[in-house]
Amino acid sequence: WKSFSENDARAYLVAFTKEGATATTVRRKLAAARTFCRFLQRSDVLIDNPFSLLKGPRKAKTLPKVLSAEDVRRFLARPAADLQAGTLGEYPALRDTALFEALYSTGCRIGEMTPVKWKEIDFGRGTLIVTGKGSKDRLVILGGPALAALSELRKKTEAIDPALAAADAAVFRSKRLIPASPRFVERRMKRYLAEAGLPTDLTPHKLRHSFATHLLDAGADLRSVQE
Repeated sequence: WKSFSENDARAYLVAFTKEGATATTVRRKLAAARTFCRFLQRSDVLIDNPFSLLKGPRKAKTLPKVLSAEDVRRFLARPAADLQAGTLGEYPALRDTALFEALYSTGCRIGEMTPVKWKEIDFGRGTLIVTGKGSKDRLVILGGPALAALSELRKKTEAIDPALAAADAAVFRSKRLIPASPRFVERRMKRYLAEAGLPTDLTPHKLRHSFATHLLDAGADLRSVQE
């Protein structure tokens, strides 16, 4: 080991690459070898660590898993289908339809959508104000289906209790009519994914990725989608 050099260390890593090892595997081998050589340094076998200046290959970036447009249609149709089948009440069906239509329509993060109040929705302009990262407010656009679903939800909410449809009241509420939490939304999504025959490990954040992907597929330019 005393004669082990940086060239030997580099050749060691290159050998894995030539054998077809993934970048993750090579990086793991590098970390293990670097740690072993630190042990050799502490044992006075090596003066310098031959792996200390070597960097592993970059891990390939994988595209986020997204739903197809047809998958989204099937998913968004589930609350209404459950209502029609009698397995879901009117309020939860309207709430869930409005919630997921709004998430998909705006590309918002789940933590931006759950605290939304009625006063932040402009039904006339079709816009919504959400508070994002860094407590910054931004204006997002609501599509026709999302606006219609939110309008139906407000009518039902007002019929249950006018106070729950007041300007400062939370739009999305759980079974006990308390403001919905992100965890509550995740559980609702898993239910509808399973019913639609879609992978239940998909999260509300995948609707955000799907929103962006579908915009690009429909001809939107990348910069506009980023903004």
